[in-house]
Amino acid sequence: MTDLIPIVYYGGLSILFFFWIYGIVSFALDLKNTVIPGIRQYRRGDSRENERDPDDFDYDYDTDDERATLEEQLY
Repeated sequence: MTDLIPIVYYGGLSILFFFWIYGIVSFALDLKNTVIPGIRQYRRGDSRENERDPDDFDYDYDTDDERATLEEQLY
């Protein structure tokens, strides 16, 4: 009976150590694959938005015919 106690103790520690390492690795992979690219995309989006000229997408149409002509050219 006394020989079984250390085996169970170290076996339990090994299992807990495995899940502890698994959690750390999963967290690191989540950071690498999800969080860091999301932060990079967010920062790129902000910098692109600041660099974009606001007049690029501001169309002023004098008549509906000009708008219709432009839409026909686009399609």
